[in-house]
Amino acid sequence: MTVYDTDTYLRRLGHDSGRAGWPAPDLTTLVRLHKRHMETVPFSSTGSLAVPTASGEPVELVDFDEDATFDAVVAAGHGGGCVQMTRLFLRLLRDLGYEADLIAGTTAEGTAEYGVDVEHMLILARVDGVRWLVDVGYAGPSFLEPLRLDGATDGREQVQYGCRYRLVEDGDGVLLERRPRLGRWSLVFRFTSKVREPREWHAFQDLANVKLAALSEESAPQLYSRAVADGQVVLKGRRHLTVRAGVDKARTIVGDDELHALRDAILGGTLA
Repeated sequence: MTVYDTDTYLRRLGHDSGRAGWPAPDLTTLVRLHKRHMETVPFSSTGSLAVPTASGEPVELVDFDEDATFDAVVAAGHGGGCVQMTRLFLRLLRDLGYEADLIAGTTAEGTAEYGVDVEHMLILARVDGVRWLVDVGYAGPSFLEPLRLDGATDGREQVQYGCRYRLVEDGDGVLLERRPRLGRWSLVFRFTSKVREPREWHAFQDLANVKLAALSEESAPQLYSRAVADGQVVLKGRRHLTVRAGVDKARTIVGDDELHALRDAILGGTLA
């Protein structure tokens, strides 16, 4: 088993620290590592929250073995869910010298399913006194590079790869909204900037495991995604969504062979 190792992590993200040393903890590095993470480590519901384990044991979201998780998710490149990838990326950022903390949010689906505000896990990173929203663990479609948080919660737009994003104050929280080139504004998730500890996800973990216990492996939701140079590819059940240069295209996959081939392409990084 490959235990957690910063150099191994950086190599997965395309940085040869043996030759160049560790990258500086600046905004340029943060942007590059964020995008590379989403391109090289896929979101995969397999073995994470969305799929019960073959043994039927509860899914561990809070007190998991980081070395074993790193081996499967990063070193082997199999990917994982939001909690696994966010916790590992937070550790990497701190190793590199960033000031970074966990924060929490909730998706529309999470609110409907669980009714909690500590569901999705994100990172708040500070660079030169400015706060940035970091999220490498959301299946999408969503932002591929960090979004500026300070001075940007008044709805002003931030543009990435043809898509527009805005952060809108909502009581004690913030709404993240997204608009593709040819579409309307829609909610991605709601979050707060309150610093959290991993143990605060225990309540969500307990609720999720109750739900998972009622599902078979065949009926559990399947969710996979990977970033590409100018966007993202998402497979949710049989719904295939591509985002390229800001243009969303969605279709339903009927045949099992095509479905499995697309899933394997997302997980294997062989997307055209």
